[in-house]
Amino acid sequence: MSHLFSSLRIRSVTFPNRLWVSPMCMYSAVDGIVQDWHRTHLTQFADGGAGLIVAEATAVVPEGRITPRDAGIWSDEQRDAWAPIVQAVHDRGGLAGIQLAHAGRKASTWWPWAAQRGSVPESDGGWQTVAPSVVAFDGFAEPLGVDAAGIERIVDGFASAARRAIDAGFDVLELHGAHGYLLHQFLSPLSNRRTDEYGGSLENRARLLLRIIDVVRAIAGDEMPLFVRISATDHADGGFTATEAATVGEWAIGHGADFIDVSSGGLVAHQQIDVHPGYQVPLAQTVRRGGRIPVSAVGLITAAAQAEQVIADGAADAVFAGREWLRDPHFGLRAAHELGVEVAWPPQYERARWR
Repeated sequence: MSHLFSSLRIRSVTFPNRLWVSPMCMYSAVDGIVQDWHRTHLTQFADGGAGLIVAEATAVVPEGRITPRDAGIWSDEQRDAWAPIVQAVHDRGGLAGIQLAHAGRKASTWWPWAAQRGSVPESDGGWQTVAPSVVAFDGFAEPLGVDAAGIERIVDGFASAARRAIDAGFDVLELHGAHGYLLHQFLSPLSNRRTDEYGGSLENRARLLLRIIDVVRAIAGDEMPLFVRISATDHADGGFTATEAATVGEWAIGHGADFIDVSSGGLVAHQQIDVHPGYQVPLAQTVRRGGRIPVSAVGLITAAAQAEQVIADGAADAVFAGREWLRDPHFGLRAAHELGVEVAWPPQYERARWR
């Protein structure tokens, strides 16, 4: 029996397996509105056997976009563009999640294949960024320190986005608290220099994330799974640590989150990371705390046997992969075939099972 292809139930949702698609930015939206590209991109993974497909970091307010080409869900028009994509995933037997995000000081930047790098000036469609403190990301424009009213607007933005995501039909909500974006910026002492109730102690630095979990859980009700992605370490001296991440994970679960999606890094440009297959799995194991906190693992997980071992070892409850799904949108079906597991295939693909 495969551990990777065992089902997992979280609240009212049963995931058919534990090999999931990570949120991956496509930088292909127009005014925050997703396009045909997103439909094709996401539905292929449902055909390919993914247990869950989480759509890319989706901005909850316009100024929360990483780039001008990011997806958004701050308007009803954006919600209505997402709805048929979610339905198409469902029609193919898949489950759809969405990652609600605010980029903070890492917003208003050029997309990866643009000729330019760094912050987009307002003359080219950029905007003023905000952050916990007036501390810029290396090479990016200086942000404004968000004030009390601004914090309330951020909380309201996440709440409104959650409502629209539910109305669009998503099965899972995920809050993006990783990779150096706004909620991570509040968590890390390297970017959070505040002296009010949102700065200083770990409890204060986690306050905004926990407030957002509270309001999103209230909107989502008792049936819908709520995930939180965190960077379990900044990979930098004086930054956020795995021990702190485990504590924040426990607090998040206590406030109504169901699952911690464990990644790392992204806060500073000078991070030092020893990158190798499965390099972030030990972080997930630390946050999991012996199984008390449900977690997923990521980080160069590219093979069926490797993903199977992560679950079998008890390091994580599920595996998120990104690049391998891009290389092979049928990674789930291939993994099941390699592990000798019988799973449902699209009838159009049945011949691929013939030996």
